[in-house]
Amino acid sequence: MANEDMKDFNAMLNNNKDMPKMQIVTDLEVIRKYGGDKMYFAPPIVYDEIMRTVPYGKIITTDKIREYIARKNNADFTEPTTAGIFIIIAAWASSQRETNKIPYWRTLKTAGELNPKYPGGVECQKEKLEAEGHVIIQKGKKNVRYFVKDYEKVILSL
Repeated sequence: MANEDMKDFNAMLNNNKDMPKMQIVTDLEVIRKYGGDKMYFAPPIVYDEIMRTVPYGKIITTDKIREYIARKNNADFTEPTTAGIFIIIAAWASSQRETNKIPYWRTLKTAGELNPKYPGGVECQKEKLEAEGHVIIQKGKKNVRYFVKDYEKVILSL
């Protein structure tokens, strides 16, 4: 995303974009990859609601959120691209509010990776997670990425 300071992320968060909706997928490769043909689209606010439930000392991954939403809505999977975008929107919306903030930094990408698209980037998320007792490790030399060490041990079960 670009020009985040110019965008109203709370308006985006509360725009349901004709969701929720279920779509039947016919692409065999997608069906194989995700284990079924029922793809669910949840509105952005649903991601915000789940992210706000992650307590101090715990984390959640985008994959776990998507699995939970799919299971709750009798779908095989949720659409991954919109899920990622809506999680980022929830983070930015929280940062724009004076009250009712969510602990978005506790929501990690796949495999416990920090999200460079969050407000303040990886450095801000790293600082917040370390303040809660998590150990952050760096991987890569050219394409440096950061992960929560042993994230599986502190993942929130939904």
